[in-house]
Amino acid sequence: MATLPPFPGTDGKRDWRSAIDAIRKLMNNGDDTQQVFRIMRALNVGNAPQNYARLIATEKGGRIAQDHVELAERFTDPAFVASFAPDTVGAAYRHFLETTGYSADGLVAVSKLQPDEDDMVHPYAWMGRRIRDTHDIWHVLTGYQADESLGEAALVAFSYAQVGGLGWAFIAGAASLKSLNVTKGTLFARAVIEGYRHGRAAKWISGEDYLELLHEPIDAARRRLNIKEPVQYRRAQRELGPAMASYLSAQKARAAEPERLAA
Repeated sequence: MATLPPFPGTDGKRDWRSAIDAIRKLMNNGDDTQQVFRIMRALNVGNAPQNYARLIATEKGGRIAQDHVELAERFTDPAFVASFAPDTVGAAYRHFLETTGYSADGLVAVSKLQPDEDDMVHPYAWMGRRIRDTHDIWHVLTGYQADESLGEAALVAFSYAQVGGLGWAFIAGAASLKSLNVTKGTLFARAVIEGYRHGRAAKWISGEDYLELLHEPIDAARRRLNIKEPVQYRRAQRELGPAMASYLSAQKARAAEPERLAA
């Protein structure tokens, strides 16, 4: 694989102080998505050049990079989202948006709460946006639920296996370690480890042409990409129950309880 020069203006150093501050805040409130992007900026040093080099080394990657499609713009176009046939990846993504209330532009907005190199007009920045903007597509493909701590942690581990970046590993590890105490067991951590293993086993999804993938039948896409059924994840969901599967968000609810009572 080709070795490309670093991101312009970067010194190649990880910002551990910011990462530790952000992970503490994220572990206290799993819904504080801004902290995820703080961790990524602090620790995913050199990640975008590595993934861009990997992309352009693939058969379709040169064309994908040349086309330079901004996926968030497509994913926020109602006509585009409505265009997919039943049982396709795109139809599953549409259902995801309808049932969760999430949106691609919402993710973009959170990521832009602080200035970021992903805003630059640069191929590496475009690659960073591409990975960011397909996060919810990966939720759909893997089956990891987006509105629970367990599903997010499992997908974060899957993402680390797929695209690297120490920030992903930092979040997955912190959530798993804290779960040992909160859930009084290893089910949560086992599901996260399974996510990493499944990410390693799957085809490199960031090399896919998403505009084609979205039209593919979802079961066929999962088979072709070798995305395995998340057995440990499903078991953890069943046995932990909704409260423990979303223990990071539950902490936020408990913290807010005295305020509600006082009101």
